[in-house]
Amino acid sequence: MRQKERMHIVITGHVDHGKSTLVGRLLADTNSLPQGKLESIKESCAKNARPFEYSMLLDALEDEQKQGITIDSARIFFKSDSREYVIIDAPGHIEFLRNMLSGASRAAAAVLVIDAKEGVAENSKRHGMLLSLLGIAQVIVVVNKLDMLNYDESAFCAIRDEYLRFLKTLDVKPLAVIPISAREGDNIAKPSSKMKWFLGGTLLEALDSLKNTKDDKEGNFILPLQDVYRFSNENDERRIYAGSVVGGRARLNDKVVFLPSFKEATIAKFESWNAPNSEVIEAGEAVGISLKEDIYVKSGEVMVRKDENPLLKVARKICVNLIWLGNLPLESGREYLFKLGSVKVKAYLAGIERVLHISEDEVNVESKPIKLTKNEAGTIILELKHPVALCTFKENQNLGRFVLVDGFDAAAGGIVLEVLSETLDGQGEIDSALKHISEIKEFEEELFALLRKYFPHRF
Repeated sequence: MRQKERMHIVITGHVDHGKSTLVGRLLADTNSLPQGKLESIKESCAKNARPFEYSMLLDALEDEQKQGITIDSARIFFKSDSREYVIIDAPGHIEFLRNMLSGASRAAAAVLVIDAKEGVAENSKRHGMLLSLLGIAQVIVVVNKLDMLNYDESAFCAIRDEYLRFLKTLDVKPLAVIPISAREGDNIAKPSSKMKWFLGGTLLEALDSLKNTKDDKEGNFILPLQDVYRFSNENDERRIYAGSVVGGRARLNDKVVFLPSFKEATIAKFESWNAPNSEVIEAGEAVGISLKEDIYVKSGEVMVRKDENPLLKVARKICVNLIWLGNLPLESGREYLFKLGSVKVKAYLAGIERVLHISEDEVNVESKPIKLTKNEAGTIILELKHPVALCTFKENQNLGRFVLVDGFDAAAGGIVLEVLSETLDGQGEIDSALKHISEIKEFEEELFALLRKYFPHRF
């Protein structure tokens, strides 16, 4: 049987706007719950004279997971007729923005929930801004709890128009804005008989219309190097260059180039764990590669085919969008750690182009500020200590999305907008060689220090 397509979506919104109830409804209405789960919870509520809420379904599943019971190894929350969905639930409190950032960064699309009774909250705007900064272009807005307003069309239209005006300031255009009642099941999986004035379809139909973010098998070959190992199936001394392909395909005997070092080699063999060796690898595959030449490269380099025009650019200065979540401000003169895929490199703030501030009605833009404080978002210039192979988020999401670490704190996440300065061919190799020499020198100094300590009569 052919496996269904799988899509990751993030569900976000202000606290108490009904996210958990909406997820529970999706589970129930698509028959995606473990057999008998819904009935047992309703029976338990009846015995204890408690009103049943669909949000209880999530609590029940969490309890089972804590007890070590496997619900679904792939964390698939619900299935439609056309695909499987993995839901990334994002906390609504402003204090949990870091968790929301982590969840949204893995999503191909987002559902943003607004309470019809409360209206557009500050966090509704903040989450919209965050989705924009992370490049999540596919957004569905649902106005929940219409049952509490007697399914009033004018109330829905007022909230829809207000939020659309706000999203327009972020250059975000939702694919749909849908009036729903998660508690009553209106416009979730079936059209509501109480909102016949709405002809835009159900939430499930809108979800199925989304386009999944797929690995580009027809594009240029890109393999970020995760690690290099010194073992193989034959137990010899070959190096195995391991990583996951995020674009294109490569074949045996293809000439490849590693960026940013610009070192060249030829593919000798593909090796996969517990699987037969193949002659071709393509996007989405995790693989080990043996090369005909024994070259020294480290994790963080990116393998591309020599016969293709490289999508990646080797650079030290980039323009990015990010949201700052660190306790200390983002400012010049301080050192940060830039993490993109398997790359880790020191980074510095070279300039701030703009900061976005949320007011009651709109996003205000401050140009050329000197720092970003907690929960502020903006466009900044980063300067990296060493050249890195990367591309813009639009070109490839895997090598265009990053995290910025301040000390031991994951303080920011964002996307690459533009590469501002490229490193010329060969310069990356020189920088890599100098760095390797420096590392060897540091190791020698540490080694001789230990030898002098324990064998002072000989050293």
